[in-house]
Amino acid sequence: MTTTPAPDRTHTTSTTPAPAAGATPTTTNTTGSTSTAATTTTGTSTTATAGSAAASTATAGTTTATAGMSTATAGTSTATAGSAAATAHAAGTPATAPAPRDTTTGDLAVRHLKVAVIGAGISGLGTAIGLLRAGETDFLVFERATDLGGTWRDNTYPGCACDVQAHLYSFSFARNPEWKSTFATQAEVHAYLKTTATRHGVDPHLRYGHELLDARWDDTHHHWNLTTSHGRYTAQILVTGTGYLSDPATPDLPGLDTFTGTLFHSSQWRHDHDLTGRTVAVIGTGASAIQFVPQIQPHVAGLHLYQRTPPWVAAKPDKPNTPRHTWMLRHLPGYQRFRRAFNKHGREIVAFFMSRPTRTTGMKNMAAGHLKKSVKDPALRQRLTPDYTVGCKRLLFSNTWYPAIQQPNVDIISDTITHVGPTHITTADGTRRDVDTIILATGFTATNRPIAHRIHGRDGTTLAHTWHTTGMTAHRGTTIHGFPNLFMILGPNTTLGHSSQTVMIEAQITYILSALKTLTTHHLTTLEVRPEAQTAYNHTIQTRLKNTVWNNGGCTSWYTDTQGNNPSIWPTYTWRFRRQTRHLDITNYQTSTHTDHTHTTP
Repeated sequence: MTTTPAPDRTHTTSTTPAPAAGATPTTTNTTGSTSTAATTTTGTSTTATAGSAAASTATAGTTTATAGMSTATAGTSTATAGSAAATAHAAGTPATAPAPRDTTTGDLAVRHLKVAVIGAGISGLGTAIGLLRAGETDFLVFERATDLGGTWRDNTYPGCACDVQAHLYSFSFARNPEWKSTFATQAEVHAYLKTTATRHGVDPHLRYGHELLDARWDDTHHHWNLTTSHGRYTAQILVTGTGYLSDPATPDLPGLDTFTGTLFHSSQWRHDHDLTGRTVAVIGTGASAIQFVPQIQPHVAGLHLYQRTPPWVAAKPDKPNTPRHTWMLRHLPGYQRFRRAFNKHGREIVAFFMSRPTRTTGMKNMAAGHLKKSVKDPALRQRLTPDYTVGCKRLLFSNTWYPAIQQPNVDIISDTITHVGPTHITTADGTRRDVDTIILATGFTATNRPIAHRIHGRDGTTLAHTWHTTGMTAHRGTTIHGFPNLFMILGPNTTLGHSSQTVMIEAQITYILSALKTLTTHHLTTLEVRPEAQTAYNHTIQTRLKNTVWNNGGCTSWYTDTQGNNPSIWPTYTWRFRRQTRHLDITNYQTSTHTDHTHTTP
C-alpha cells in the first residue's frame, strides 16, 4: 500500500470582475482540478475493507453498500430510530460488503474531490444523478446516517405519507409507474429513492456514517477543507442537500427534561414503545400529527391533544391506482409525463390564490366545508376553526383527522402548557393531566439550520453568524456572498406553499451544473455571488412576499424567523424560479483563477 500525500500546489491567484454578458472572463494559466486516486494506509486506525482502495470507483453495474458502519464520534448525530440499514443492489442482488472509507483519521491521506455533496436525501441524490448525467464522476455524497432518504428515511411514524401527488413529487428524469395511489406513502417514497439511486449509479459515490463536522474555505488553495466523522477531504465545490426538515425542533417547555416517561419527536418514532393502553400526550397539530394521530388513537387508553392553533384541513383526494391506470403508466409513451405536467401546472394556480389573502376565499370555503361535514358539534367545530387566512400556515389534507379527534378517548386542549412534571403536564388553567408518553409533533429547525453553524466562509465566519447578522438570504436561493463555491439546495426562500419541492430541487441542480460548466469553460476556480446581486435579489423576493398570505395572513408559522422575516417561502410561480436558474448569471459573480500543479502517486 502507498499513501498519497495531499496535493502540493503552487498558486497564482487573481480576482477578476465579472465579464460583460457574452464575454469570456480573463483567466491566469488555469488548469482543471486533478483528482488524485486515494489509497489507504497500513499501520493506522483505519484499514481498507476487503483490499478495496479508499477512493472506490464504480465498475459497470457494481455497487457497494455499508453495513455495520461505526457510530459517529462525539457530537455526531445518530441515525433516527427505525431507520433501516443502508442496502445497495448490484444487478438486483443485495450487496453485503461494507463500503470502504476514503481517508485515514489523521493527516496521512486527504482525498481531493471536484464536488462534495452533503446529505443523501432527495436533494443530494438528485445532485449526484445530475453530476453523473453531465459526465462528472469525481464526487462523493456524505450522509450522516446509515441509509439514504433524508426526511423519507427518518419519518417512519404511523401513517406518514406525502401530500403532493406522487407523479409530481418524483424526479422528472426518473418517473415511476408503480405508485399504488395518488399520494405515496413514506415506505413507497423511500423505496423509490433507493431504487432510483441504484438505477442511476449513485451507490458507489455514497459514504454513510460521514457526518459533516466542519467545512472551511481555503482562500489560498481555492477549495473547501472538510472534516467528517470518518475523515478529512478537500473539495473544489461544496453542495449542501440537507434541506430544512432534517433536524427536529424541541419546544422550550419548563420541566420537559424532568419527564420520566417515554418522550420522543415524531421524526424519531419509538417503534419499540408499544402505545397500546397508554395515556399519550401529543404536542402539536401540524402535518405530522394529522397523519399519526388517527393511526394511534384506536390503540391508546387516552390521548391528550395539545393544540396551540388549529390547522386548516381539507379533504385528501387520494385514490388507488387501478390496474388499467397502472398499465397506461407503464406502457403508453408520454402518459406519465403528461400526468406529471398536469399536476405541476395545476398547482401553479394555487400560487395565484396565495399571492393575496383576498383571493383565498375559495380555498377557505373548501376547507371550512370539509370541517362542517366532518364535525357536527357546533362548539367543537368552533374550537377547530382557525382564526387566520387559509394558507398562512401550511394547508393540510386528511380524511381521517376529524373523525379520530372526536373519539371518546381524545381530549383536545387549547390552554398553554405551563409546566411538565415527571409524570404529568400542567396547563395555564391549572389543570394537571397524568401521562406516561409524550410525542412531540413540533416540526423542525427550518430557519435555524444546524449545518450553517459548521460552514466557515472566506473570513472564517460561520454561515450561521452571517445570517444572524445580515438575515437568512441567498442569491437564487443557492449561493451566498462570502462563501465561494458553496451551493445550497433548498436554501433561503425556496420553500413552496403550493407545489412540489422536487420542482425547486431540479431547478437548483440545473443551476449548479451550469456553474460547474462555467468553471470549466472559463478555466475558473471560484465563483462567489456579488453582495449587491444577493441584496437586490432578496429585496425583490421580500417585496413579492409583502402582500401574500404567507406574510399577511394573520398567523405565525415556521416560515418566519424570530424577527418576523420570511426567509423560507418562494412567493410566486415555480416557472419563474426555473427560468431564473436555467443558466448561471455570471455577471452577478466574482470569479478567480489560479495555477494548479498537482503531484499524484500512481
